[in-house]
Amino acid sequence: MVKLNYSVKKNANKLTLSKCKLLLEAVELDLSIEQLNALRQIIKKSLSKKIYRKGEDNNYILRAIVNTGLILINDMGLKDTALLATLLYWPIIQKIVAIEEVENSFGSDTVKLLKGLIKINELEATQSSLASENFASLLLSLAEDMRVILIMIANRLYLMRNAYRYKEALRTRLITEVSYLYAPLSHKMGLYNVKTEFEDLYLKYTDRDAYDYIVRKINESKESRDKYISEFVAPIEARLKETGLKYDIKGRTKSISSINNKLKKQKIDFEYIYDLFAIRIILDSEQIKEKAECWQVYSIVTDLYTPNPKRLKDWLSIPKSNGYESLHITVMGPQSRWVEVQIRTRRMDEVAEKGFAAHWKYKGVKSQSKVDDWLTNLRYVMENKELDTKEKLDAFSLDIYDEEIYVFTPKGDLHKLPKGATILDFAFSIHSKVGCSCVSGKVNGRNVSIRHKLNSGDQIEIITSPNQSPKQDWLGFVITSKAKNKIRQSLKEEANKQIAIAKELLARRFKNRKIDDYEATLMRLIKKLGFRNVTDFYIKIANQSLDINTVIDQYAELERKENELHEKHEVKSAEGFIAHSAAETDIETHAGDELVIDHNLTGIDYRLARCCNPIYGDEIFGFVSSQGIKIHRKSCPNAHDMFTRFGYRIVPARWAGKSSSDYSITLRIIGNDDIGIVNNLTSIISKENGVTLRSINIDSNDGLFYGNITVMLSDTEKLKGLMKKLHTVKGVKQITRLI
Repeated sequence: MVKLNYSVKKNANKLTLSKCKLLLEAVELDLSIEQLNALRQIIKKSLSKKIYRKGEDNNYILRAIVNTGLILINDMGLKDTALLATLLYWPIIQKIVAIEEVENSFGSDTVKLLKGLIKINELEATQSSLASENFASLLLSLAEDMRVILIMIANRLYLMRNAYRYKEALRTRLITEVSYLYAPLSHKMGLYNVKTEFEDLYLKYTDRDAYDYIVRKINESKESRDKYISEFVAPIEARLKETGLKYDIKGRTKSISSINNKLKKQKIDFEYIYDLFAIRIILDSEQIKEKAECWQVYSIVTDLYTPNPKRLKDWLSIPKSNGYESLHITVMGPQSRWVEVQIRTRRMDEVAEKGFAAHWKYKGVKSQSKVDDWLTNLRYVMENKELDTKEKLDAFSLDIYDEEIYVFTPKGDLHKLPKGATILDFAFSIHSKVGCSCVSGKVNGRNVSIRHKLNSGDQIEIITSPNQSPKQDWLGFVITSKAKNKIRQSLKEEANKQIAIAKELLARRFKNRKIDDYEATLMRLIKKLGFRNVTDFYIKIANQSLDINTVIDQYAELERKENELHEKHEVKSAEGFIAHSAAETDIETHAGDELVIDHNLTGIDYRLARCCNPIYGDEIFGFVSSQGIKIHRKSCPNAHDMFTRFGYRIVPARWAGKSSSDYSITLRIIGNDDIGIVNNLTSIISKENGVTLRSINIDSNDGLFYGNITVMLSDTEKLKGLMKKLHTVKGVKQITRLI
């Protein structure tokens, strides 16, 4: 144990110190005496130099290091080099110890992780937002070693737990980064608990009302839920005791984010969610008996309760790509309620909770995880200079969350592919050459096209031809990143050949007609002809769909006109130039200063997104689209998809000054269909200062009325005040803001 001197103890937070001791105890288990002494000296020196302090919070950095380390231990099961790198990272960047000293004391493996963390730190220090180029570099740094990913996930989980303390811009950047990068990575690494907590915290910071509503409902239904679980489990336990199996049974409530997704997707009230919880049966089984005993429990449960065969998920026979193994069944329980039952062993449960890292604990168990293969492919994509940044980022996010299907070769070899994969995806999964020359396939003996979508259990034979080559339209139906990357690479290689031929042909024709070709003039002609890029122009010449002589004639005419214009051109007066510039500026900055984008940028052109209709005072963010910057509410139904898939396009945004505009808002009101209730509602609206009624639409059914009322108002404060007053009308049951 590292002895902390009295002065440090006196000033430091007691809770942080106690956690620090736990962390150091974990490290001691794997260090030699010499290494332990070296670590002790580094930490002592760091404490005396006060490097862990930041501003008035003396323990800010120390707390982050300690909590990140404890997450690595408790949530990921790591106690090796990753933990050591976490402890040494801050002393390294604060130059308390040199990297050479660390290598001498703790080995090159520790230094490898430290260099990865330092590289990520340097990238993050230079990016004000999730710039796509930096993001691609960040992905590449993470892909170099799996443990770097685990350390960064642990650190981001700690930061997300404390994000309520941060400023709005920093919190927005953090949740964007987590949604787009670290939550999907947690899923890919099999860290179910971490991924779930990321998603729950995302909801908490982006739609607090929905989060609080679900938490309140879960707490209110706890007593009845616990009673039902006891009633459901009792007969199962009685039968299990007769078998002599060692087991634990527990009920697990679904995550807040998954419940929220069900409410939105199914458009139902909380009370109508039937699968609010799952029963988990965990067996203490020997490794050779694991599958047999899990199926034995399956037999017991399905003898007691009627199963739904369509909802059987067998991840015992074929585990998921992230190593997840379990048997899921859904049965009809008491009161005719469907209940999900998960059956797994202690080892499987630890792998499910702590992900791929837990595999290392069980020697002799062959890991079914394909994470290493995925990381290898990710490294290839990020290092491929032929791909632009957008293609690299798309490749990362392509199938990271997708469900899997299982298909077979004619010899019976198993292949895992994302749901929706085609014959062509399967061909590329076998080998790039097979994919590039694929012309069709056979599924279960039946001839199909390369576009045919595969299903689990299909047996597939690929038919190839030496005359086949990748086509542009292939990119429209393949879904795996490997297939897309290989097709793009092949198309670019072919395009480069065509461009070289076209350039040589064009240069020769210019020379034959004794015309000097100037690149700048040629670029202007290409743009005038309507081509989006030079590549398309040369390809059109190469495939003879654009007549080369016509192009040269147009070039000569353009050059003649430009020369004449240059001779007649007169320099504009300074006044004219200034007036012209001012007019252009007015067009570009008509957005005004009501809204600030990124850090302190005002006067930038933007549009309010129609999908969520943000108004002044809403929590918002900017999204860079092909039509410019669009402003969305953080609770926008499309927000999670944008943060997850296009995080590098998100920019912070906030309202500034006072609202100078009126916004259209539609309220959905439900209440008792009483005489006069509509008049009471419209009377309140008409008396409210700064609120104008635009339209009202009322329907009634079974004694209830359902109304959409559209009003014009200036900000969320006016909206909250209006909704509060409308709630006081007798008979009104619910008022919600429509998106």
